[in-house]
Amino acid sequence: MCPVIEMLREATRGTEYEGRLFLVGGYPRDRLLGLPAPEDVDIVLEGDALQLARFLHSRGIADHAPVLYPRFGTAMITVAGHAVELVTARSEHYDISSRKPQVVPASLFEDARRRDFTINTLLENLHTGKMLDPLGCARRHLRMRLLKTPLPPKDTFFDDPLRMLRAVRFAVKLGFRIERSTWRAIRSEAHRLNLMGPDPPVVSAERIRDEFVKILMSCDAARGLTLLAEGGLLAQFVPELVRTMGVTQDRWHLYDVWTHTLKALAALPPEASLELRLAVLLHDVGKPVTRTEDAKGIHFYEHQFVGADIARGILQRLHFPNQTIQTVAELVRLHMRLGEPRPDAADAVIRRIIRDTAPYMDQLFALAEADRSAMAPDAPMTPLPLLRRRIEEVNRELNAARVQSPLDGREVMELLRVGPGPIVGAAKEYLVNEIIEGRLRHDDREGARAALFEWYRRSKEENTAQVGEKNH
Repeated sequence: MCPVIEMLREATRGTEYEGRLFLVGGYPRDRLLGLPAPEDVDIVLEGDALQLARFLHSRGIADHAPVLYPRFGTAMITVAGHAVELVTARSEHYDISSRKPQVVPASLFEDARRRDFTINTLLENLHTGKMLDPLGCARRHLRMRLLKTPLPPKDTFFDDPLRMLRAVRFAVKLGFRIERSTWRAIRSEAHRLNLMGPDPPVVSAERIRDEFVKILMSCDAARGLTLLAEGGLLAQFVPELVRTMGVTQDRWHLYDVWTHTLKALAALPPEASLELRLAVLLHDVGKPVTRTEDAKGIHFYEHQFVGADIARGILQRLHFPNQTIQTVAELVRLHMRLGEPRPDAADAVIRRIIRDTAPYMDQLFALAEADRSAMAPDAPMTPLPLLRRRIEEVNRELNAARVQSPLDGREVMELLRVGPGPIVGAAKEYLVNEIIEGRLRHDDREGARAALFEWYRRSKEENTAQVGEKNH
């Protein structure tokens, strides 16, 4: 990031802007904390940020024409591929009926007061490097590792309720604690992030989703989820997860469903993808509504299928991309699949597993490993390393995921003398299944024709018998 800072510094040296531009937010904060510089840069000045943006573009250091937001006195430019936000020092007033603030230019002190947390109010002079603490408490709160709002917390969260999620994100990212009155305000104002009611939400689902994703992708997502739940925030946009709290499980599980989920999430490697993290978070979301108990114990029959539908609804509510929704729902639906076979199962069983899970195989192994790390040590489990080796061995003989019908749709229609329709797809699927089960070679077209005729004969006989039963 230093080259970007240097480019901005040199472009404004000797101009009216020298000494009047201040780095604000993450850059001075993380510098004092000894953390890597953030990707983006925020600069504030007591003056016209839009005019500054045009000036920097005229100097040739901006990658494109500035994007201007006159209503808010802000502008965005890109320098050497990095986003730079230019902000007119301002004060804001929010009306209860609108999320758009009334903005007026103000001093650096007033600008600091309208920010989210005191640790983000530090200013570093772009040209001299001198650090300013307009509110007089940011350095102290950094040393205390404390998150506190500049204004009374209810006022800060009224202005922008999303700041309650940001409090959790910063607490997790920086390892800070949330100051007591700030935490009380979060608990009392959490309802302002509600996405479940009949009224339009105060904060859009997209903004909530983006903060939620940052928390989930953090190095301590389990703590983030715990804070979201304890603060009453999670119930506002994913109440289905809150319902897993206290749901007891069978003797192979050490924890209730909620705690088990957090333990599994914490077991994921740091490089785990968003889709995998969401799948682990939601893999047991169907358990509360499928829980039954009898003399044999506690059961969650078909919770994976119910959970997949619930997961799809949650992700749609938060406006995730369709591909993400599809992947996560499939991972939830299939998350039990690798635990079903024994490593010494017949080749046909292993081929069926391969065919069912092929697009998600690596993710399902990672999910299964995380899931099992949160269970009792003596829980009966398929040895995953042995299963993976068995899959590799079977795949070397026949890649089940790539098996196709030896006869295409046109050939099926000609042989059976039928037109296009469901029967063609059913016939091809039957031939694929015969190959998977080892009863037909993938290149045996003659055998495929004979099997096809036999299948079609049986199908017609079964249909005739069913019609007869109905008539009786």
